Amino acid sequence: MATPTEPTPEPLPVQPTERQPGGEPLEALDLLSGDAQTFREKIWASRIHLHHTEPERLVGFLSFDDVDRLLTGTAIRNPAVRIARDGSVLPSSAYTRHATLAGQPLTGLLDPRKVFTLFEEGATVVLQGLHRYWEPLGALVADLELALGHPCQANAYLTPPGSQGFAVHEDTHDVFVFQTHGRKVWEVGDPDPDGRRQTVVLEPGVSMYLPTGTPHAARAEDSVSLHVTIGINQVTWRHVVERALARVLDEVGAQHLPAGYLDDPALLSDGLADRLDRVVDELRALDPERVADSEVDRFLTGRTLWQAGGLRDRIEARDLDDETLLERRPGHPCVLRPAGERLRVLLGDRELLVPARLADALGTVRSAGTLRPADLADHLDPQSRVVLCRRLVREGLLRVRAAGG
Repeated sequence: MATPTEPTPEPLPVQPTERQPGGEPLEALDLLSGDAQTFREKIWASRIHLHHTEPERLVGFLSFDDVDRLLTGTAIRNPAVRIARDGSVLPSSAYTRHATLAGQPLTGLLDPRKVFTLFEEGATVVLQGLHRYWEPLGALVADLELALGHPCQANAYLTPPGSQGFAVHEDTHDVFVFQTHGRKVWEVGDPDPDGRRQTVVLEPGVSMYLPTGTPHAARAEDSVSLHVTIGINQVTWRHVVERALARVLDEVGAQHLPAGYLDDPALLSDGLADRLDRVVDELRALDPERVADSEVDRFLTGRTLWQAGGLRDRIEARDLDDETLLERRPGHPCVLRPAGERLRVLLGDRELLVPARLADALGTVRSAGTLRPADLADHLDPQSRVVLCRRLVREGLLRVRAAGG
């Protein structure tokens, strides 16, 4: 394990900061990789990648003080937290307690005193699934999922000075890693003939991408380290083919095998030949475009999306009028699928079915960052466009723009 007195390795070169024209914040994949298109075409699933941006843009997703508040000022429970020391995950009983709420038992509550003691003894505190309960990371993950088409999750690792949470290991998924407090030394990739791995020093403002199976380990330097790991639970070609095959196999049926096939295997082989022929015919008849559409539909109706302020928006939507300023929620898709006289609207976590005559109006909504119901005047009468916008606010695609926002 490294000690604080060891010399600090020099960080590898990183790419220059990238910003959109006018200094607007970059989308998630741009922010983490530097250039989304280059990443998708040349880096994805193939090699380690480093990128540099302004430190505050990454620190804002989860600061040290944010973690302090989560650990001490909330009723956070296991399994949202786990603790590792010397490469092993400790049992939850070592850092949790019991309590009651309205006379009902609560188990797995974090005990800050126990956590702090373990931390001071060199243990790493892991916050798991932050995208589900920490809004900034929830928004980042939602946007990254849309850019990649793969489910993502966010964990954070709080490591005391000079400590290493886990030995060299490989993840079964791709990751983006970025530091938000302190510095951490990473050893990544396969060792060279002398047994040394590539050294990367992460500090606030530097993000790193590691493809699936990249060996890595990390240790904190002479200060507390906090980094966020975005895990990318990749969808593979095998997953897609298996789902397509499952639909074909449903046509085979679940009839009993013929009795007596052990004595007369022809009973089995004849019936099997017939069914295999039918499976082959069904496979040849599969339309790749329909299978692809099905995959897109599955992804864009099954995500978990944040709707911060959704209750207030529902209340304010009652008084929505033609001049109410609305905006698209970041990370919320709007994909339109014709379905005869109806139109399917894929919203990320659900699907709406609306009359096809709304296609042009929804197309305008889909392409707008902000809009007023009056902006739909070319497509709908005043009452209809207010009703549509009110519905889209209730469904979470739009939100009421705050005054001065």
